[in-house]
Amino acid sequence: MLAGNRAIKESTIRTLTAEIRTKKELQHLNEEFVREHIQQYLERHPKAAALLVQKHSVRSAQYKKIIKEVRASLRKVYGLFRTQEQELKRKELVEQMLSSPAQLQTISKSILNTHSSTRERLLFYEKLYAAIFKITGKPATILDLGCGINPFSIPLMNLAKLNYYAYDLSEDEIETLNQFFKYLHTQNSSFTGIAGILDVQHWVKLPDLGKVDVCFLFKMTDVLDRSKGHKVTELVIQNVPARYVVLSFPTKTMSGKKMNVPQRNWVEWMCKRLGYSFKVLEFATEIFYVVKKK
Repeated sequence: MLAGNRAIKESTIRTLTAEIRTKKELQHLNEEFVREHIQQYLERHPKAAALLVQKHSVRSAQYKKIIKEVRASLRKVYGLFRTQEQELKRKELVEQMLSSPAQLQTISKSILNTHSSTRERLLFYEKLYAAIFKITGKPATILDLGCGINPFSIPLMNLAKLNYYAYDLSEDEIETLNQFFKYLHTQNSSFTGIAGILDVQHWVKLPDLGKVDVCFLFKMTDVLDRSKGHKVTELVIQNVPARYVVLSFPTKTMSGKKMNVPQRNWVEWMCKRLGYSFKVLEFATEIFYVVKKK
C-alpha cells in the first residue's frame, strides 16, 4: 500500500486490518473496505504512515493510536451501532421464519424491530411505501444502497412481482439477507433478490449495477458526504441507474428533539440545478425526497 510517497509492506497492512477488525462491532465490515479506510487515514496523517514504513512495535503508543483513531473514525462515519446480539437475534428470527411461513409479516416486523432506524419506520412503513409507489408507480426493480436490514420490510411493500438488489458493507447481514431472499422466492416465484457487498462511495461503479425503477438511499447522505458538502451524494444520484431515487433524513436531533426545519434545502437546489423534479413525504421521525431524474 502506498501512503503518499511511502511504500508500506503488505504484511503490515494485513496485521493492522486484522487488529482493527477484532472489535465485535467492526468484525462484520468487509476487509477491503477497512483497508481502504486505513489508506485514507494514512494519507491524512503522514507521521502515522512514516511509522508504518519504519521498523516499529505493535505495542507502541503510536501504533495503538492508529488503531484507536481508525476504529473511532469507522464508528463515527459509518454509524456502526449494530451489535453481535442483534445480529444473532436476526439470524434466529430468520430461522424461525423458515419454519413458520404463515408468520412472514409478523417475524419480518420483529426483525425490523432490532435496529433503531427500522424500528422507527414500523410506525409508518406501509404508508411510506404506498406513498412512494403512488409517485413512482409500482416498481418491478428496486435497488437498496446502504440497505442495512431495510430489505426485511419487503413483505410490507405489497408488491406481487419484484426484483430487489441490496448492497451494504456487513458481510454477516448480506449473508442473512440472501437467505431471506431465497426464502421469499420459495413463497413467491415472482420475487428474486440479490444482496452483495458494495461501498457506495465508489459511485463510478454504480452504472454497472443495471437499470432499476427505484433506488433507496435511506439515511445515507451523512455516510457519503462526511459533513463535507454534498458532492458525493450528488454524484451517487447522478450515476445510479434508476429512474427515481428516494433519499431520507431524520427529523429529530441525536438528543431526540424535533428539528425546527427538517427539510434539506440543498436537495431542492440540487434538483433544480440538475433539472430533476421531486416530491417530499414527511413522517414522524423521517423525511423522504422522491427524486425523479430526467
